[in-house]
Formats: sequence, structure tokens, C-alpha cells
Amino acid sequence: MVNDTISDMLTRIRNACLVKKRTVLIPYTRMTIQIVDILEKEGLINSYEIVSKKTVKNIIKNYNISKEFHFKEIQIFLKYYTKYKTQYYKLTTIKDKKAQSALKNQIKLLQGKQGRQRTSCITNLRRISKPGLRIYANKKELPRILGGAGIVILSTSKGIMTDREARFRKIGGEILCSVW
Repeated sequence: MVNDTISDMLTRIRNACLVKKRTVLIPYTRMTIQIVDILEKEGLINSYEIVSKKTVKNIIKNYNISKEFHFKEIQIFLKYYTKYKTQYYKLTTIKDKKAQSALKNQIKLLQGKQGRQRTSCITNLRRISKPGLRIYANKKELPRILGGAGIVILSTSKGIMTDREARFRKIGGEILCSVW
């Protein structure tokens, strides 16, 4: 059982992006579904769907009672963009034979790594307000991530929203996480 579902969700997404997985499963809560919805609206993930995944039977032996528990999960489809990596080398400018042969060997090693690379749209996810230390900000103290390129997700009295929306509505709240 995980006490902090938001940190668990961010860690699962971060690990899936590092391994370059296409999908990731996250436990369903009202908070996590709202955060995932914001990530989809901001264009950081492709889409998501709610999947009822696990069924657990709990049998109490003494009372002959059988209960079934259904757990919902959110399946997130991560978004990647294709980055082309190519390098050009001019061997004619190098006059030393040893340097030329060393550069040719380096080129042979790099040839397998050149070409298309999948790069995640999510560079970093960071949990700011934690269960042990809650962090709040009013409308004047809302942080900007990378000069507005990233987003901060807030929990306000009007619901969960981004920092831009909170500035527009002129409200503050608890700073949940930052994404860029």
C-alpha cells in the first residue's frame, strides 16, 4: 500500500520515460486522474484510459463470507518525438595517420548509435509538496518553471489546475508538482 499516490504516479511515469516504454499503469484515484488529465491537455502525454485491472477475492474463513474487490488503474500512453542524430566527419583535414585511424574507429563505434532516437516529451517530473512538508503559495508567489516553458500543478479550492490557470483566476494553493 502506497501512502503518497502522487509521488508513486510521478515515479512510475519518470521510470517509464527513462526506459522508453509506450504505456504505464498507475493506480486510479481522483487526484491522479485530474493530474493525468492536465498532462494530456498540456500535450505531455498522448492519451489515457481507465482500466479495471485487478480483482482480488477476500475470503473470511470463520464467517464464510466472500468479497470481491475491483481495482481501477489508469493506462497512460506516453508521448515521444523523434530526434535525428547524425554527425559528419572530414577525414581529409586530418594529416596525421594515427589520428585518422583513431577517428575512423570512433566513427565505426558511433555508427550503431546514429539515426533516429525517441526522446520523451517529459524531461523532468518533480514532487514539490510532500506529506511531511506541505508547500503553499498565494497568487503572487506562484513559481514559474523555466520561464513559463514548464508547468506547475496546483491543488486549489477550485480544483487541480496549472500555474497559468491559477494566475488567470488569481488564486493560490498547494504546489503539488512541476513538469517540464
